[in-house]
Amino acid sequence: MMLARLYELKEEKKDTQMRTAICPHERLTATLRFLATGQPYECLKYSTRISPQSLGQIIPDTCVALYKVQQKYIKFPNSTEKWKEISKDFENRWNYPHCIGAMDGKHIDIIPPRNSGSYYFNYKGKHSMVLLAIVDANYRFLLVDFGTNGRVSDGGVLQNTRFYEKLVEKNLHIPPPNDVTENFKNVPYVFVADDAFPLITEILKPSQGI
Repeated sequence: MMLARLYELKEEKKDTQMRTAICPHERLTATLRFLATGQPYECLKYSTRISPQSLGQIIPDTCVALYKVQQKYIKFPNSTEKWKEISKDFENRWNYPHCIGAMDGKHIDIIPPRNSGSYYFNYKGKHSMVLLAIVDANYRFLLVDFGTNGRVSDGGVLQNTRFYEKLVEKNLHIPPPNDVTENFKNVPYVFVADDAFPLITEILKPSQGI
């Protein structure tokens, strides 16, 4: 479990005569609440019952620990067999053959750096950075890319990634097209996405006008 790995990466705090140590579970809960809401530490202290001063140390420390363990839990498929397993999950759960991932982008609001002008200004009228993610049939992350400025569309974010470069170079070990049924032949394996993404053989998006 991730909490167990957090214990390993971060020396467990001990109780002292002055205060009771905050356990990893409470540290993770406080960090996830902060990441989900963006609330200031002064506001979070009421829901977490942890002082702003402690939150200022706990949250950065926990983020570092999460970053260190993420490769254990976010694993990008590296073989044809693994892609086929993902495809089978989509077919079994969603009745969708030859799907190997669902992708989308999410704008994360930020306070822009000084003198950045409109660099992070997005179409929603806010400053943001874009998180691009691909998940499997069970909502588990296969890939996460974060850091592109909010002015860029989801499709533009995708095209700036190493993933897209390997995708168009046919270097991801994705299985070749094959028959789904007797009447549905030579079907490629695809990622599903919305209309913001480019339409290529490996990315399927909604048809215009439907």
